[in-house]
Amino acid sequence: MSLAVVYSRAQAGIEAPLVSVEVHLANGLPGLSIVGLPETEVKESKDRVRAAIINSQFEFPARRITISLAPADLPKEGGRFDLAIALGILAASEQIPSQSLEQFEFIGELALSGKLRGIRGVLPATIQTARAKRSLFVASSNADEAALVSAATIYPAQHLLNVCAHLSKQTLLTPHVASASTLQQANINTTTNLSDITAQHHAKRALEIAAAGGHSLLMIGPPGSGKTMLASRLPGILPPMTEAEALQTAAIQSISYHGFNARNWMQRPFRTPHHTASGVALVGGGSQPRPGEISLAHNGVVFLDELPEFERRVLEVLREPIESGKIVISRAARQAEFPARFQLIAAMNPCPCGYHGHSNGRCRCTPGQILRYRSKISGPLLDRIDMHIDVPALPIKDLNKINHSQEESSDQVQQRVSKARQIQIERSQCSNSQLTNTNIKAYCQLQKKDAVLLENAIEKLGLSARAYQRILKVARTIADLENEECINTKIITEAISYRRLDRAAI
Repeated sequence: MSLAVVYSRAQAGIEAPLVSVEVHLANGLPGLSIVGLPETEVKESKDRVRAAIINSQFEFPARRITISLAPADLPKEGGRFDLAIALGILAASEQIPSQSLEQFEFIGELALSGKLRGIRGVLPATIQTARAKRSLFVASSNADEAALVSAATIYPAQHLLNVCAHLSKQTLLTPHVASASTLQQANINTTTNLSDITAQHHAKRALEIAAAGGHSLLMIGPPGSGKTMLASRLPGILPPMTEAEALQTAAIQSISYHGFNARNWMQRPFRTPHHTASGVALVGGGSQPRPGEISLAHNGVVFLDELPEFERRVLEVLREPIESGKIVISRAARQAEFPARFQLIAAMNPCPCGYHGHSNGRCRCTPGQILRYRSKISGPLLDRIDMHIDVPALPIKDLNKINHSQEESSDQVQQRVSKARQIQIERSQCSNSQLTNTNIKAYCQLQKKDAVLLENAIEKLGLSARAYQRILKVARTIADLENEECINTKIITEAISYRRLDRAAI
C-alpha cells in the first residue's frame, strides 16, 4: 500500500475542523513535501517526524513522500499534526496496519525521540471527535483535559511506539477517565465568603439580584468601602455551572496562551484585567486570533476596577459583546468568532480624589472635575450596564459594633440565586438579562399604575428605551427572588432605584 489517510483536527478560533492527513509514497528521488496551507510550524514537522520514526526503530521510507492536509483552503498551524503525519507514513509503508485508522483521530506533537508532547486547544478537538463518534489519541499530558468530555473515548500515550503497539493490537492502551478529584472541583468551597463583608446590605442585595439574573453592575464609592471585596464574592453566589457551560468555558481557555487548567473545572472564571489593558487584550485579536478577557470569562465574571481609568476607546469595544454575547474578530487573512457571555461588574470612585460626599470632608474636587471624571464613561456604555449603586464608606465606630456571625454566607445566598435562576430557565430558557423584546412583553407586564410610575421615572431621569427595558429585566429578577408571579409596585420601585447613577442623574 502506498496511500494512507489519518484523521486529525485543526484549530480555527473555538472550532476544531476535521483535517484528513493523506500520505502518498511514490517512486523517485527521496523527499518529503507537505501541501494544504501549512504554517511554518507544520512545515518543520517533517524533520521532527523523520527523527521520531527513526529513533522509534522504524524505517523511514526512502521514497518520494507527499503529505496533503485537507481541506486545502484551511490554514494549519502548530505541531498538532505530527502524530498523524508519522502514523500516515508508517501506514503507507505498511509498517503498521491501516485498516482501523478510520476509527480514530490523532493529535500530538512529536519530540525527536518519539515522545508525545501535549498541545494547546485539545478540548475543542475532543468535543468534535466525540460528535464524530471516533476515539482520540492524545499525549498523556493532555489526557485529563480531554477526558472532561464525558462522551469521548480518550487514549493517552507517552510515545509513538505506544500508539503503534495499540494499532497493531500488540499492547492495547486503556481509555483515560477524568480523575475524581478533577470532577469534584465544583464542590470545593471558595476561601472568600460573602459573610466576610460587614454591613453594606444595599450593595449585597444588588449583588444578589445581579447574580440571580445575570445582570451587569456598576458600584460607585470611596476607597475602602468594599467594592472589590463585593465583586470578588460574586462567583461564590452564582448558580453552579452545568456541564455544557463548563465545557464551553474550558474550550475557550484551552485555546488561550496559558491553556486550560483541569483544576478549574466547573468553576466560573473571574477575570480582573488591569486598567492599562488594551482593546485587543479585552476582546481578543492578533494575526492568529486568540480570545481576550471577555471570552476567557465566558459564563463567568469580568471585573473592571477603577473603570474611568481605562482608556475610553478600550471601554467602547465592550458595547457590542455586552449585547450579543459574542465577539467577531476580523483580520485580513482570518476571521474568528468567540463566545463572550460574561457578567460585567465595574467599580469606580465618585470623583478624581475618591472622597466626594465622604463624611471626612477631604474632597476638594470642583463640579467640573467631577463631571469630566465621570464623563470618561460614555453614555452608551453606561446605558448598557443594568444596575448602578452607591457603596458608601462605613464609619469606623459602626464597624466595631457589627457581629460577623449574623452576616449571610455565600452558600445561603447561592441557594436563593439558584432557585431564581431555575425559574428563569424553565420560563424562557435563559437568564433575565438575556430576555428578548418579545420575552419582555410576555414576562414583564406591569399594572397600569406601575407602568405610569415607570414612565414618570424614565422621563425624570432622562433614560433611554434600552434603560427602560433593563429596569423591567431587573424587576423580573427581583420578582423571581421573591417568588412573585407579577411585578408589583414595591418591586418596580426597587428596580428603578438601581438606575439612579445614570447620566441624567449625575
